[in-house]
Amino acid sequence: EDELRPVFPYDYSIQNKSNITYWASTANPLSGIRSYVMELDTTANFNSAFKKIYNQTGVAGAIQFTPINVTYVDSTVYYWRVAIVPIGSNTIIYNNASFVYLPNSGPGFNQSHYFQHLKSKYTNITLDTDRKFKFNTNQSVITIRTGLFPHFDFDKINVNVGLFTAESYGCRYNSLQFYVFDPATLQLWDNRNVSATNGLYGSETICNAPTRKFFEYRYNTTTAARKAAMDFIDLVPSGMYIGITNLGWETANNTFIDTWKNDQATLGTGNSLYHKLKSIGFNAIDSFTINLPFMYFYKKGSTTFTPVSAMGAAANSYIEQRINVTSSFVEGTIESPVYGPAKEWTSLHWRGTTTDPAPQADVVKVQVFGVAKTGAKTFLATMAPAQDTSLGFIDPGVYPFVQFKMLISDTLYATPNQLKYLRVNASYVPEGAIAPNILYNFTDTIEGGQNIDFSVAFKNVSTVAFDSLIKTRIIITDRNNVARTVNITPRKALVAGDTLIVSYSIPSQDFTGNNTLFVEVNPDNHQPEQYHFNNILFKNFFVNDDKFNPLLDVTFDAVHILNRDIVSARPTIIIKLKDENKFVTLKDTSLLKVQVRFPDSANTLRTYYFNDILRFTPASGGGNNNTATIEFTPTFTLEGEYELLVTGKDANGNRAGDLDYKIAFNVISKPMISNFLNYPNPFTTSTAFVFTITGAEVPQNIRIQILTVTGKIVREITKDELGPLHIGRNITEFKWDGTDAFGQKLANGVYLYRVLTNLNGASLEKYSAPGDETNKFFNKGYGKMYLMR
Repeated sequence: EDELRPVFPYDYSIQNKSNITYWASTANPLSGIRSYVMELDTTANFNSAFKKIYNQTGVAGAIQFTPINVTYVDSTVYYWRVAIVPIGSNTIIYNNASFVYLPNSGPGFNQSHYFQHLKSKYTNITLDTDRKFKFNTNQSVITIRTGLFPHFDFDKINVNVGLFTAESYGCRYNSLQFYVFDPATLQLWDNRNVSATNGLYGSETICNAPTRKFFEYRYNTTTAARKAAMDFIDLVPSGMYIGITNLGWETANNTFIDTWKNDQATLGTGNSLYHKLKSIGFNAIDSFTINLPFMYFYKKGSTTFTPVSAMGAAANSYIEQRINVTSSFVEGTIESPVYGPAKEWTSLHWRGTTTDPAPQADVVKVQVFGVAKTGAKTFLATMAPAQDTSLGFIDPGVYPFVQFKMLISDTLYATPNQLKYLRVNASYVPEGAIAPNILYNFTDTIEGGQNIDFSVAFKNVSTVAFDSLIKTRIIITDRNNVARTVNITPRKALVAGDTLIVSYSIPSQDFTGNNTLFVEVNPDNHQPEQYHFNNILFKNFFVNDDKFNPLLDVTFDAVHILNRDIVSARPTIIIKLKDENKFVTLKDTSLLKVQVRFPDSANTLRTYYFNDILRFTPASGGGNNNTATIEFTPTFTLEGEYELLVTGKDANGNRAGDLDYKIAFNVISKPMISNFLNYPNPFTTSTAFVFTITGAEVPQNIRIQILTVTGKIVREITKDELGPLHIGRNITEFKWDGTDAFGQKLANGVYLYRVLTNLNGASLEKYSAPGDETNKFFNKGYGKMYLMR
């Protein structure tokens, strides 16, 4: 089943005209008359109230749709799709394209709508169904290790995110350490000193660095210190991951949960560090009545995350807890489709939005890649942070296509920049298509020798002119899979909407049997073009084999002689070769060969070549007159029996018969004439005369006198009346009807006749062939005939 593809407007293109003609092409432009459909909408789902449908019917090729009643809206993306309407109940198969209408823009390529953005490739970013760009989630492991001093020193106390240590040990023994993780990035909150006595949020001062990633609160000193820890738990926003450990010294602490509970006297019933930890789900804290290591990890305000807790069994216990959490990537890429081809790259424009409290958290860079005709991709530049950038440095001759990769990061909020549009201004290249619906001429079955006249239209369906004359290549592959290439002389640099007629006449005698015709316009992308699939046409054709033998005809002095007949010593031999095939004209001298075997002692066989006595006239062609002629005018000086041998064949190699033409003939140099016989004898209505002449030429004068038995001449027949005569055996065209010189019928009875001859002033001697018995019918030169009506 063939398919119909959109070719203009181009996919992702920018259109600035309020009236647009749409063109689609069939991959097989010879699929015959079909029905075609085009749909236009503002959504790729083609289900909005705007949707419009247009239909066409015709021969396949370049199919044109001209929508009516369409008002294009500025900055709106339009989707259009085309298909061949299937025959029967087959499912319709559409091919899609899109463009943006920007009345004040130059040409180029654009992605600015949800369904266009879906055509990009994403790494660590997803364009969700809510049409928002989001970083992909990631499974990570947080490892918390802790134990009491002196059983475990600082090198055993740390927090890891994945394979990396996020923080290690602390600053004070007998304190709670709080680790706050961003749920998207797993970034830990930073703490810093805000005074000589405190860090952030009432925590203890930090040590050994300007910032640390934990918040410490003493639990073995004052109620106020423990109250500061309770307040910290409250101020952490919901959704944050919180890890809690104790940094303890086994022999330097005697304050446990029973002491914490006493803070209720000051803070109120049910209000103590113990109660606070219980309220967030840390039930194992009930065991902290002696010095034991512990940890607790939870997600604040979450009912779906299961908290993780651990309490050492003894003071020398070591806790290493691995916690699986879901986080978000903070970096990703959006890779555009390949744009192009283009004649010139002008500029790049992109816009995006963010809802982050600190917009500078979004970092966007755009990488530019040049793409060669072969598809090879080369990194050219990074455009950052400019949103409007020149692309004039890209050579379209080297890189007719371009591709862009956006590098997006947000390490603070893990919310990628929301790309609004990616736009490239560039000059379009033209687009042409084979259009048999405009013109197509080809016969797929022909007779051998008949020229195959092929022609097809090629139309520029774009708004851009071709730069130079358009090349065409024709490849004919014969039944033996041998390909022959014909390059058509380039013609016509097509302007927008113009048409080129590709034509060629194929001589079929070299292509007997099944063949394939391959036509390619603008081969090897000689000129840049949007698509190439619709520049190609395949067509099978069959040439019938010429199996008919030509006919050979030979006459001596315009007579078809019998074997061993007598002929003139200077005959005019006409040899004609006629072929039933009217398409391959007989015009080659090599088609005929003439030989003569002589009556000498060596039986010499002589081959004659074309000269004054062997002249070739080729067939004139046209109609059924495909006959070549040889005029052979030899002079035979030897007397005796000769043999003429003629071979002939037509232009396709078919021989004129399985055997060569051969005929023997006799030459008698002396001019003589045999006895005349009339036939029939007796006769009732008419009688002709039979006789033989030898020598090189016919006598100038021959007369036949018809006499009564008393010697009265009643009729004299002249040479002119006898009709054409020739050296050899003659039967006159003239037939005497038994009338006298005045046309009166003679009476029945016996009549005499005699023959008078003259050649160069002398009478011809009598010729008697071997075995001649005619003398008995003659008496002293007279013959006798009987008229019986």
